Amino acid sequence: MSASDVTHHAPGEQHDHHDDHDHHGPAPGLMRWVTTTNHKDIGSLYLWFSLLMFFIGGAMALVIRAELFQPGIQIVDPMFFNSMTTLHAIVMIFGVVMPAFVGLANWMIPMMIGAPDMALPRLNNWSFWIMPFAFIIMLSTLFMDSGGPAGGWTLYPPLVLQMGDSFAFVIFAIHFMGISSVMGSINIVATIFNMRAPGMTFMKMPMFVWTWLITAYLLIATIPVFAGAVTMLLTDRYFGTSFFSAAGGGDPVMFQHIFWFFGHPEVYILILPAFGIVSSIIPTFARKPLFGYDSMVYATASIAFLSFIVWAHHMFTTGMPLAGELFFMFSTMMISVPTGVKVFNWVATMWRGAMTFETPMLFAIGFVIMFTIGGLSGLMLAITPADIQYHDTYFVVAHFHYVLVPGAIYSLMAATYYWLPKWTGNMYDEKLGKMHFWISTIFVNVLFFPMHFVGLAGMPRRIPDYSLQFADWNMIATIGAFGFGFSQLMFVYIIVKCVKGGEKATDEVWEGARGLEWTVASPAPYHTFETAPVINPDTVTR
Repeated sequence: MSASDVTHHAPGEQHDHHDDHDHHGPAPGLMRWVTTTNHKDIGSLYLWFSLLMFFIGGAMALVIRAELFQPGIQIVDPMFFNSMTTLHAIVMIFGVVMPAFVGLANWMIPMMIGAPDMALPRLNNWSFWIMPFAFIIMLSTLFMDSGGPAGGWTLYPPLVLQMGDSFAFVIFAIHFMGISSVMGSINIVATIFNMRAPGMTFMKMPMFVWTWLITAYLLIATIPVFAGAVTMLLTDRYFGTSFFSAAGGGDPVMFQHIFWFFGHPEVYILILPAFGIVSSIIPTFARKPLFGYDSMVYATASIAFLSFIVWAHHMFTTGMPLAGELFFMFSTMMISVPTGVKVFNWVATMWRGAMTFETPMLFAIGFVIMFTIGGLSGLMLAITPADIQYHDTYFVVAHFHYVLVPGAIYSLMAATYYWLPKWTGNMYDEKLGKMHFWISTIFVNVLFFPMHFVGLAGMPRRIPDYSLQFADWNMIATIGAFGFGFSQLMFVYIIVKCVKGGEKATDEVWEGARGLEWTVASPAPYHTFETAPVINPDTVTR
């Protein structure tokens, strides 16, 4: 959408602006970041925080892979190894992917819908600053006598109840993370419903806004369920209840039901905003409107709805009745239909487009291909008799890492390259960006593809040692892990170099880009829309 499609004032608005604009800029010094309520500042805080946690969680992954480089106990003891597998997952999910998506939502949603800021700016500040404290509490458990959490990220009883004194700290940290997520989600819903520019109807919203609106509802619905489950663990441990203790009349499998009622929608919380990012990038570089916009909206809503009725496909080995196995198998297979709609729509958007392959497009195409690989292995896991063989093997590890690394993480990298010139006013180094993509893509497949083979051969997950038959593929996977991990230093270098300077970006940045964010200056002003833009009825904003 070009600037001529938008009228940058509300009807009847006065234009006698005062010359004094001092109060419109950011406050000076450190307190700017502590007290800010500006959506761009808070978005930046989320993004830098998630980048820091990406390297902390990545370091934990490298500890895991270094231990698995050869059979035998090599580097760390098994208890610490279990802490690494547990904390790696919690950090990557709650500390990297979710905060990064919230950061992108903070930066981009007000700009995309023509809003001056988020609806609840002080709540926005709180929702960010709770997060670092939650992770300080979580990571501090590594320095306690009893060590960090070592029961897997799913926190299944009775194993997790055998933790030491750090158990309570882990539960409270999870509560703080959940509070932050719910506050952020309420803010996003309030912003999208109440602060759209005149003429910005729901079916004119960019797909990124749609996917985040649906994701916010998933978060609001599921985080309290998870909070309830971990609170029940807390009372089992410290107050003598027996929710999950068979000795007191409880049932440890009940925890699995409650956890996965949260956990499966959480999987889509981690990927739906990625769908929105890719649906923004592919049309720009294909020079075509998104194919099947309406069907993409309905497919996203369908995935969100179905995510609530498939949770027990994680539990096929728990002795579920046959009717339950059949129900959860078929309902899980149904999710592949709206997901397939999305993949076909992305491919149809690219079909016969005037495509160019700048770095954001490379990451978006890599996302489509490798996310589809992860989706197909997920379909294999949906089949009950097959899943009984695959369950708790490295095949499952390969499946969800293909969805979350070349899926969610690639979409975040694509978004960074796509919007970074708009944020900073400078173009990033395209040659280095492409190099980053190709090195990452080679190593991410060297890392995760062999896990399919060792999983099908029967190697269990979460073990610090293994038999000799799995040695070769584990060695290759570890080489891939270190290659992928260290190639992300290039990503940081590209970002810092772009922030410091470079070729100046135009307002549109990308030829053919649609959306309100491309009608404002680069870098985007501290306050984007002081007067609401009016969207003309025939304008394409998506």
